Amino acid sequence: MFIQTEQTPNPATLKFLPGRVVLASGTADFPDREAASRSPLARRLFEVDGVERVFLGSDFITVSRAGAVDWPVMKPAVLGGIMEHFTSGEPTLLADTADAAPAEEDDEVVAQIKELLETRIRPAVAQDGGDIVFDSFRDGVVYLQMQGSCSGCPSSTATLKMGIENLLRHYVPEVLEVRPVA
Repeated sequence: MFIQTEQTPNPATLKFLPGRVVLASGTADFPDREAASRSPLARRLFEVDGVERVFLGSDFITVSRAGAVDWPVMKPAVLGGIMEHFTSGEPTLLADTADAAPAEEDDEVVAQIKELLETRIRPAVAQDGGDIVFDSFRDGVVYLQMQGSCSGCPSSTATLKMGIENLLRHYVPEVLEVRPVA
């Protein structure tokens, strides 16, 4: 198994490309060890000293490190953890035991915002090892959750304000501002 790595705009985060499907649909963000209980892969990666956050995409894994640990020290252990996971045959995510809540009917503005996020923004952000997820739209403000390499990235504020906010304001006049949620 050959796993490629790519740097991201966030110096504390590295993107790993195992050359196979990581998640068949959606993404999964694990901001800490406790959140990783539903993913054998994320749990295995949190065993590596210095791993601070794990994000899973369709064909990539983004790992964020604690500030005190260097990538040359961590990278071999992370690569080994990814390889061990894929050779073990374990699922990436355990079956969700909670019943999914029914999706609310979106109004026209929210549907338009989500469409732009899905078609224009998320694919570009995924190239950098991250994701941006719609949270809500209230009083002209779009609230978005930054995940993966976008979470804690020094340039995430510029991405939100200069890129995403400008794009959404251009196509959706009801959008006045974009703000991150924690």
